[in-house]
Amino acid sequence: MENQLLIKSKIKDKTLINQKREHIAGKSVELFVKKGYHQTTVREIAKASGMSMGALYDYISTKEDILFLVCDHIHTAVSTKLTASITSDQDSLQNLKDAICEYYTIIDELQNYMLLLYQETKSLNINSRKYIYSAELELTNIFADILKKCIEEKSINLKNSEAMLVAHNIMVAGQMWAFRRWALSSDLKLKTYIKRQTDIILNGII
Repeated sequence: MENQLLIKSKIKDKTLINQKREHIAGKSVELFVKKGYHQTTVREIAKASGMSMGALYDYISTKEDILFLVCDHIHTAVSTKLTASITSDQDSLQNLKDAICEYYTIIDELQNYMLLLYQETKSLNINSRKYIYSAELELTNIFADILKKCIEEKSINLKNSEAMLVAHNIMVAGQMWAFRRWALSSDLKLKTYIKRQTDIILNGII
């Protein structure tokens, strides 16, 4: 499902729509992180995007549309980076370790964005929320698929039916670095956090 199906536009060129919406999302996310979604005005977003209010509304209909684009923008960035970390040149267990490391590193890089995503998803309408939840499950499935390949290679002691639960655990442990950073970062460096969480996960399935 493409995000333009959820947002009405006066422009017919899909390539132009995607380019402009990506630009709008990139500018908006910084404002939302700095000021908060509800405190940021559409006029401020238009100014940051270098567009007039009229031009901005050619690509979106409401302020909520912009929040949806921001959430989709964040998920796309995470998915692209995470997928790029997986290679067929090594065994699946190493892919699992690398994917965990990459995901947790991405969380660290985008921690303000991740907080925004989980704080404001509730402000979206039900169809937009379903899209974001679906995107979140796609990320979780990346880990589930790696785990299933590990099961096939007999490098972990896990059932296929348990792979999704472990994948969710991996995701939540990564997100905790953003949600609990106020406590964790005072005692742990990111590298140590990744190692300890990876050890905990692997000790439970190897």
